Amino acid sequence: MRNLIVFLWKHQFFVFFVILEAVSLTLLFNSYSYHRTLAFSTANNVTGRIYSSYSHVTEFFGLKDENEKLAHENALLRNQQFVLKQAIDSVTIEQDSHYYYRAAKVVSNSVNKLNNYILVNKGSKDSIKPEMAVISSNGVVGIVVGTSSDYSYIMSLLHQNSRISARIKKNNHLVNVLWNGHDYSKGLVVDIPSHLELYPGDSIVTSGNSLIFPPEILVGTVYEYIQSSDKDLSEAIIKFSTAFNKLQYVYIIENKEKPDADSLISAFKD
Repeated sequence: MRNLIVFLWKHQFFVFFVILEAVSLTLLFNSYSYHRTLAFSTANNVTGRIYSSYSHVTEFFGLKDENEKLAHENALLRNQQFVLKQAIDSVTIEQDSHYYYRAAKVVSNSVNKLNNYILVNKGSKDSIKPEMAVISSNGVVGIVVGTSSDYSYIMSLLHQNSRISARIKKNNHLVNVLWNGHDYSKGLVVDIPSHLELYPGDSIVTSGNSLIFPPEILVGTVYEYIQSSDKDLSEAIIKFSTAFNKLQYVYIIENKEKPDADSLISAFKD
């Protein structure tokens, strides 16, 4: 205690100066709103930056759950949209949609092979079966070719045996869509009548004739038209609407009327 008193007495002028400064600053911040606001503003800026950083981190880790939730909500909306469209088209005839959408997450996917496949996390226990259509939020993806209890194996549109029945949207002419085997972003439209001419940007959509894909699902848009030199059927290169290298979620489509239609077709086969 004695040493403390000696120290304070020895530095009495400095201690007195510090006390006066503290009192002055206190009076200043309490007397003038600008300085008080400045002090609070500085503290709030620091706190705000901390909470903002924390929020970005938590949002990042929550994206997976949010994306999955959105995919399922989109599947539900697609089901409702198709029912509404049929109700409008039929005017007075009431009928249930025979297309049902289920969302699934992509587990594995390839784009750089001659025959590409996609694995998703929904299988037979989720009522998924072979020959169901698969689309993305932007367009056609492929067709289910096999299932286990928890997974489904999809033949991608990027496959040498893939062939999609389609239409030229602007005139409804039937065509077929194949993959060129090279660029995962582009395909080939074949069987185009020679008297027709396509232009960049023209849309190619599903025909609805296969009992697998609903009609009017976008396959892609024309990139380049290739006129036949011998007046035979022409071709066109299209840019796929689906970004196959970025697939995360897909929608598997069940045509509830397909088994009945298949039975009828089988009964009249030679």
